[in-house]
Amino acid sequence: MTKRFFAINKKTRRKDGKMDKIFRKISSWVFLLGILISVIVGLVVAAGIWTANEYVTVLLALLGFIVGILTFFAVGNISHEKVPTFLIAALLIVGIGTFGNYFAELEVIGPYFANIAMMLGVFIAPAAGLLAIRAIWDAGKTEEIDIPKKLSK
Repeated sequence: MTKRFFAINKKTRRKDGKMDKIFRKISSWVFLLGILISVIVGLVVAAGIWTANEYVTVLLALLGFIVGILTFFAVGNISHEKVPTFLIAALLIVGIGTFGNYFAELEVIGPYFANIAMMLGVFIAPAAGLLAIRAIWDAGKTEEIDIPKKLSK
């Protein structure tokens, strides 16, 4: 079992780890829901059926934040070993989403690609930000530094 940064209240935590399973399942479903909403909204907006508004953007960012928080506290669906892979992929998706307007000029598939990438970037960015903070925190944690006696006086 992974080392925890944050412990859940001992009264709600069960000895058999059912709370971990529940949080992992919630995190998996929220992640899947965010990906699906991002792709569907990207397709619908590119087709010209509907224009995305701030509510969809806030919803996607909130879902990404929930995934990030659950993973930050080691109860999400992204394991400690998969965090570097997730961060690299998130960097690419957010980068493609940022420069997606350049792809929008391509005929036929350009607007679809640009809108899907932009919506995926909105969903992934909060989770990536939180996991990047966690990765920096973990990298910065080291053993205690021994100060030589000459310097400590």
